[in-house]
Amino acid sequence: MSEVLVLVLQTDGIVHKSTNELLTIAARLGDPSAVFLGSCGSEAAATLGEFGASKVYVVDDAAVETGLESPAAEAIATVARMAEPVAILICASTVGNEIAGRLAIRLGSGIITDAHDLAPDGTATKSAFAGSFSVRAAVTVGVPVITIKPNSAEARPARAVPAIIPVPVTYSDTALAVKVTGRSHRAASGRPELTDAEIVVAGGRGVGSSDGFTVIEELADSLGAAVGASRAATDAGWYPHANQVGQTGKTVAPQLYIANGISGAIQHRAGMQTSKTIVAINTDAGAPIFDLADFGVVGDLFEVLPTLHALIQARKS
Repeated sequence: MSEVLVLVLQTDGIVHKSTNELLTIAARLGDPSAVFLGSCGSEAAATLGEFGASKVYVVDDAAVETGLESPAAEAIATVARMAEPVAILICASTVGNEIAGRLAIRLGSGIITDAHDLAPDGTATKSAFAGSFSVRAAVTVGVPVITIKPNSAEARPARAVPAIIPVPVTYSDTALAVKVTGRSHRAASGRPELTDAEIVVAGGRGVGSSDGFTVIEELADSLGAAVGASRAATDAGWYPHANQVGQTGKTVAPQLYIANGISGAIQHRAGMQTSKTIVAINTDAGAPIFDLADFGVVGDLFEVLPTLHALIQARKS
C-alpha cells in the first residue's frame, strides 16, 4: 500500500491530538507514515504508532529546531522524494498552510488548504468565500499537499510498531537565510489551544467589556474548553487578538461551539461554521447567528451562563 505522509505537530516531544486525527484520515488513502521534525522520543513514537503510523521519518537537526517554515518545507520535501507518497497531510494553521505552500512549490505539486474532510479518492471538502459555499476539490498535478483543520475527524487507534527512519537533509542557502534571534513564551492559561479544542466558548460585542468575559471563562473552565472572541470584542480590547475567531482570526472546528453575545456576521461565521454543534445565546432573536445554530437561547448571557455553569458544576459533584 502506498504511503501517506503526515507532518507531526508537537510541542517539546508531545504529539498534538490533531496529528492523531491526520493519521486516521491518512489511513483512508493509504499507509500512514509520520514526519517528525526534531528529536523523536520513545513516547512520541509510541503515540504515532498507536494511531497507525507504520514509519516515522525523523529529521533531527538544528535547522528544523528553529521552527521556521522554509527549513521545514525542505525537510519534508526530502522525505517525500524518498518515500514517494500518494499524498502529504499537514494540520491547517497559519504556520501549517505556509509550510504546505512552500512544500508544494518545491515538489511542483498542487495544494489544497483548510479542508475539513478528505475522501478515500483524495477529494477534499472545504468552505469557500467566507463559508458561503462548500467546495469539493482534488489535486491534479504532482503529490497532493493538503492541509486539514483540527477536529475534522475522530482519532481512532490503529496500533502499529513504527520503524524509525533518520533522514539527513541538505538545506539551501535560502532556507537558512533567516535566523531566530530570540523567543518569548506566551503565559500558559491552563486551557486547551483554541484551534485544537473540542469545545470553544466564545464572547462577542454583547459581553460588553473585558470584565464581562469572566462569565465566558468560568463556563469554559467548567467544560474544559478554550475561550474565543469575535473581532468586535478583540478590537475593543476586551480580549487578546490571539483568541479571535473569524476570517481575519483563527479558524476552529470543535465538536461544540457556544457563541455568546455574537451577532453572527459573515466575518465571524467564516471562522467557526464547520463546528459540529453550534449553540447561540443572544438577546436579539433576529441575530444571524441563530440561522447557523443547532440550538439557540434568546436571553441575557449574564443570566444564562451562570445558570448553565451552576448546573454543570452540580453534575460534576
